[in-house]
Amino acid sequence: MNLVNESAIKAVGAFGGGIAASGSVCGTLLGGVAMISSLYSRGNLGEKEDPRVWVLSSQFMKQFAELTKPYGGMNCRDIAGVDWKNRAAVKKYYSDPEGGRKICIKLVGDAAYALGKILEQEAAI
Repeated sequence: MNLVNESAIKAVGAFGGGIAASGSVCGTLLGGVAMISSLYSRGNLGEKEDPRVWVLSSQFMKQFAELTKPYGGMNCRDIAGVDWKNRAAVKKYYSDPEGGRKICIKLVGDAAYALGKILEQEAAI
């Protein structure tokens, strides 16, 4: 997208591990919705919100749900299969090339591709 905003990057920093390492909703989903919001939402109450923020976010959520079906849902704990509060489990996650991290890396790529397609299709309209 050729957009770099360090404040926005900082704002999503704790999305990892399913929101602050809680194992909840995957940060990839949250990051995708944040990207859509940064393009189509409003920056203050005086601005009019573009309804595409809701339509495109919903499309992305549906595609993400499909991508995560094999893992049992959209929660990080299901996808990565790691307890982020357990140091040994986290160490294994990062050191095992065939473990949960491999799944996460592929999912991030697949989700980015899906998001890109959604945004390209919207731009073509």
